[in-house]
Parts: sequence; structure tokens; C-alpha cells
Amino acid sequence: MEARRERHVAILMEVIAPFGFATAGHIRFGRGVAGEAVDAARAYGSRVLIVRGGSVAWVDELSRELTAAGCDVTEVRSNGEPSVDDVRSAAAARRGAQVVLGVGGGAVIDLAKAAAALIPSECDVMEHLEIVGAGRPLQAAPLPMIAIPTTAGTGAEVTKNAVIAVPEAARKVSLRDVRMLPRLALVDPALTDGAPRGVTLGSGLDALVQVIEPYLSNKANPLSDALCRSAIPQGIAALKRLAEGEDKAARDALAYVSLSGGLALANAGLGAVHGLAGVIGGRFNAPHGLICGRLLGPVLAANSRALGASVRFAEVQRWLTEGFDLPKTDTFDALAALLDGWGLDRLNRWIPEGTDLGETAHEAAMSSSMRANPCVLGQDALKSCIRAAR
Repeated sequence: MEARRERHVAILMEVIAPFGFATAGHIRFGRGVAGEAVDAARAYGSRVLIVRGGSVAWVDELSRELTAAGCDVTEVRSNGEPSVDDVRSAAAARRGAQVVLGVGGGAVIDLAKAAAALIPSECDVMEHLEIVGAGRPLQAAPLPMIAIPTTAGTGAEVTKNAVIAVPEAARKVSLRDVRMLPRLALVDPALTDGAPRGVTLGSGLDALVQVIEPYLSNKANPLSDALCRSAIPQGIAALKRLAEGEDKAARDALAYVSLSGGLALANAGLGAVHGLAGVIGGRFNAPHGLICGRLLGPVLAANSRALGASVRFAEVQRWLTEGFDLPKTDTFDALAALLDGWGLDRLNRWIPEGTDLGETAHEAAMSSSMRANPCVLGQDALKSCIRAAR
């Protein structure tokens, strides 16, 4: 009897490969937690830099409350995905700051993380950018940074990098350092209520991709798996509901999925969708979330063909089939029609017919995200994924 029991235990257990897990110093999630921002910022000092977008009126209230609490506040507005020049301007705007608050979507939070990293430094941002820059480590520890997302998409509030556009190189690359993880992430789903439908679906598709890719990644670990298994079905259900209309419970769920994606990707990597998206966004200036949503089906199909039978791909296919009411065969290909039905643009709006995709596929194959893809996709397969997304 004892021998049989030991054999049964052995079947259920397997060796767990070593892994690490890094994230923000502290995470607070829930409706109303944004109200903790003033006290949290004052704990780091009175000289405050707010990096913000232009669409959330609550930031005006936050600025007034900080000023009333005795803080010296400087604001920097972010317009779209940050460029090298935007990072230089933000860092120069508040030398001597003691804390940085990033309030907005992923692009805003990335700009805030970059500013917090470079304000204490005497080096230009190009000294630290990967691929197109010198890639040198930060020479000084970043300022404390508090991230307050107002969209449910990128999970930037719990990642250690900032994606920066380099127009002269037609690329988007990362400024990356584990010390760039925010000291505090305040994830308040109420800040996403009433966001425009296009923004909601675009950012939400990015959030969904960012729990699917880490789950299929060759760097997946038990903690990232636990997050993704829970979040993938929730993300599908929330997106389906928000495509139909406003729903607070779905907003909460999508904010949680976005947070889970940030946690997972920071520790398990991404894959070919994001490997392609970074290059396509830099070359053609298409919106990141939409690129990811349109590439998800073609990349899943390409990976599935290359890998053959896979338990994880079968799980993802089942979740998509049941959650989006898609056919059980050709599920990944059917995602295109679903997004068409939601009224979302295809990538032909930005990538003209006849565009030579060879260099795009080559650059994508060299990207850091591609290293975690569950299999190697050749350049012909990558070009086919782009064409399918058009």
C-alpha cells in the first residue's frame, strides 16, 4: 500500500525549474484606491512631477489636492506613445523632483517611468536604450514612481521597462532596468469607467494578448501560469460584455486582467504578437492594442501549426471558442471576423497593399519578445501573419 501511494505522489509531482518573480513594490487594487495617491506621494517628498494624459479630469483634482497638501507640483502632458524627445523634455521639466506620478494609459506610465529613471542621471536616454542605443545600465537609481493606470491594457504599472519610439530608426525599443518597477501601483477600475469604446476594446485586446502569450511562452513559470489561467477566461468575458455596452463589473475584470498581464509578461515574457507589434508600430504608426488584437489569431494559428498537438494551445482554443462563441474548428482564424463585427480596423489602414514586409519580419525576428515565443517562426511565417492581419 505504501509503495503504491509513493508512486501516485510521484506521478502528480514534477521538478519545478528555478524562476524569479519581480513586480512593483506594492500593489493596491479596487475602486477608490486612487484616493490614496496624495498621502502616498507625500511620503516620498514634496517636490512632485505628474506625468499625465489629457482625457482624465480626475488628474486636475489630484494636482489640486497635492498642492493643498503643501506639495510643489509640476505637470507634463503626454500625447501618444513617448518618443526620445518626449523623454528628454519630461526629465528636464523637473530636475530636483522627489517623486514621479504617472496617471494615464500605458504610454503615459512608460513616459513617467522613463522620466523617473533619467531625472537623477546625467546621461541622455540614448545611452540606455536597447538595440538602437548604447544599452548601458542606469548610472543612478530611479526616483520613486507611483503608477495609476486609467486604461485596462498594458499592465505598465507592474513592469520594469518603458517603450520609447525612436523616429529616426523607425523603431520602438525599451528602456529597461529592474529598478524602474514602480514603488506603488494604484489600480482603480473606476478610472476606466466610460472610456471610449475604441479605446476600451483596443487596450482590452492588448490585455488579453498579454495573458495569452505568457501562458504559451517558453519562459512560463508556475506563478505566471496561475495568473494567466485565471485571467484569460475573465478577459474574454469582459471584452465580450464591453463590446456590447458599459458594465462596471466587466471594467473591474478587465483592469484585473491587465494587471495580471503586466505581472505575467514581466516574468515570463511575451511572444511573436508583441515581437511583430513593436516593429509594426514603429514603422507604420498603428495603435499598439489594435495591432496585437489583429495579430493574435494569425500568430496563434502559425504557432499551432509549427508545434503540432499542444495541451496549452488546446486550452486557449477552448477558452476562445466558448467565451467568444467561435467555431470549434479554425477558431484562431475566426478571430478576424469577430473583430470585424466589433467595427475594429484591419491593419491595411496603416500597411498599404504591396508593402515589402521583409525588413519588418526580419526586425521582429530579432526582437526581445520573440525569444519567449513557444517555437521559432521563420520570416515567411511572420510575413504571412502580417498579411492575415491586414
